[in-house]
Amino acid sequence: MKYFTRLSRFIYIYFILIRYNLDAIFFKITWLHPLHFLNYLNPWRWFLKNKLSRGERIRLALEMLGPIFIKAGQILSTRRDLLPEDIAEELEKLQDQVPPFPGEQARKMIEKALNSKITEIFRDFDIKALASASIAQVHAATLLDGRAVVIKVLRPHIKKIIEKDLDLLKILAHFADRFWKKGRRFKPKEIVSEIAHTLYDELDLMREGANASQLRRNFQYSSQLYIPEIYWTYCRPNILVMERVAGISAHNIPALRSTGINMKKLAETGIELFFTQVFRDSFFHADMHPGNIFVNAKHLENPQYIAVDFGIVGSLNSKDQRYLAENMLAFFQRDYQRVAELHVTSGWLPPDTRIDQFEGAIRAVCEPIFERPLKEISFGQLLLRLFQTARRFNINIQPQLILLQKTLLNIEGIGRQIYPDLDLWATAAPFLEKWLKNQVGMKAFMRKIKNNLPYWSEKLPEIPLLFFDVLQQTKARQEEEHFLKKTLPTYTKHAELVYFLLGLSSGLLGGLIFYFFLGR
Repeated sequence: MKYFTRLSRFIYIYFILIRYNLDAIFFKITWLHPLHFLNYLNPWRWFLKNKLSRGERIRLALEMLGPIFIKAGQILSTRRDLLPEDIAEELEKLQDQVPPFPGEQARKMIEKALNSKITEIFRDFDIKALASASIAQVHAATLLDGRAVVIKVLRPHIKKIIEKDLDLLKILAHFADRFWKKGRRFKPKEIVSEIAHTLYDELDLMREGANASQLRRNFQYSSQLYIPEIYWTYCRPNILVMERVAGISAHNIPALRSTGINMKKLAETGIELFFTQVFRDSFFHADMHPGNIFVNAKHLENPQYIAVDFGIVGSLNSKDQRYLAENMLAFFQRDYQRVAELHVTSGWLPPDTRIDQFEGAIRAVCEPIFERPLKEISFGQLLLRLFQTARRFNINIQPQLILLQKTLLNIEGIGRQIYPDLDLWATAAPFLEKWLKNQVGMKAFMRKIKNNLPYWSEKLPEIPLLFFDVLQQTKARQEEEHFLKKTLPTYTKHAELVYFLLGLSSGLLGGLIFYFFLGR
């Protein structure tokens, strides 16, 4: 039965490919190439050939294949380092909006998850869904104490549906990797693995709630960003209950302007929030498209953003943070050699990369862009062009950097919709320079010592014993080699040096402990 279901699904997928004249990709396979003439018998080939671009045909095919393929297409659209630009732009247009499942079914799922009647938990529950997507849908409700909430409910049997379609995608990726030489450069197996990882993460609403709580804690006292509260008492892996918030959608520009809000300040605040999340917190909302961003217009001169939907987040380690900040500054100083060196030093490029060749490739990409005014330069597009150029040098782009580039593109897009003259660099440069300054110098050195001091103080009592063990091992080895008499003067000198270093390190650590814990 399983194989029959899989075969019928394959047949349907192939029909959709034929419908949108995409079946030609199968004839790229070497041993199917003799059958390429069959492609000319496809009636839709003649109707759609000159009417739709390849990107449009791929987008429409994914929409026909259903919500999981739509979600996969959206995830794939973030991999602009692998996809041609025209296809990536079309995939970004995919709308994850599907008809809601019955509200009565959602109510039963909530009652089962919480092991209570809906009336025992909520004062009222809107049976009609507020919004519906491929993974989950949202209902409005009010808690018994009067707090307004929204309830996110996973679609019934969604995990089984995802597993079936992922199974097919894995098979298709295997065939593409094995039989389609040109297709291998798109790394089909890795892409399907990334899609699977993202989808499975979104199936656990507790994880999304944890992401929201982390962001809320990071911006708890911020006037720039508000994150709704998660009501953990009512949350389960398939149910998420959070505070209901109200605001103006970030893409509703006429409504924002009608309030008299400071649009320039609003756009600049969005850029500041992005860099704060990336460099201060190393934890950023990675799905910041306009549908997930709202504006609280109560304070016209100091507007506040409201974020929702926390299924996808990103983070950078301290090493990537440092190299990214230095890369950005080097870009806008047109120090292409430094950019090339940073890419190799960070491990993004192989160590045997020719710095001069990569520097030349970067210059060819950047110089035409930098001839324009800075306010017209899209740094997200610049990163994208760089990734595409670096692909020729076998760049190893980490998933978090792809998420960051996608998020930056979204933030730039929102910012320039709000305020077309937004100068991203004028907003970002002071932030980056200040952050880098805090990472180097005496203050940073003393801060790192202070952070490591508890660990050092814990290990300090063990140091004499460790030194004693070293001396014992040295002595035993010398005795075994029968050179004790000849090497005794050297051994004595080494022992004196070890004791001197022991005393010096103990004095230094003792002084630091006294300074930080007793001297203040």
